[in-house]
Formats: sequence, structure tokens, C-alpha cells
Amino acid sequence: MKPNAWFAFAASVLLVASAQAQTTSTPRIDQRQENQQRRIEEGVKSGQLTEKEVARLQKGQARIQKMEDRAVADGKVTAKERARIEKAQDRESRRIARERHDRQRAKK
Repeated sequence: MKPNAWFAFAASVLLVASAQAQTTSTPRIDQRQENQQRRIEEGVKSGQLTEKEVARLQKGQARIQKMEDRAVADGKVTAKERARIEKAQDRESRRIARERHDRQRAKK
């Protein structure tokens, strides 16, 4: 595995681990984060995502995780916060799909 691909994989593992370590007041959001992370990892394994695309998608996932962390910090996630996070997840999901299905391929 290339060093950059390894870095992306390690970052994704850390992201999932941090999502699981926090409180479970947002199980739906956490599950969706895990699913999106899995989709990114599958794109790396299949070569559908370039290193640059992976970095950009990981940054988006980290941004959503920060949004969730801030929402959970006070002990209660409001409906407005939940809606904002889910909208960001929708947007990121579309980005993942678009990047995986464009004609760019990772260099071997």
C-alpha cells in the first residue's frame, strides 16, 4: 500500500474510532458517518479515488465530525443541529458518489 493511501486509511480508522468513542446520543448520524467512511475506503481499495480526492473527502468527513462533536458537547443535540448535520452528510454523500464515479483513477 502506498504511503499516502496508508495515511488515508489510518485517518479513516481514527475518524471511525473517535465517532464510536463519543456518546451515543446520535446513533443515526454515527452510523451514517461509518457508512460514508466505508464508501471512501472501498473507493481507495478499488482505485476509484485519487489521493487528492481521498484527502478532500476525508476533510469533509472531519468537518461533519466536528459539527457533531460541537452539537453533543452540551449534552443535547437539538432538532436544528441534527438537521444541519444531516444536510451536511447528504452533501458529502453526493460528493463521495460523484468522486467515485468520475473517470479519474488512482495511479498504481
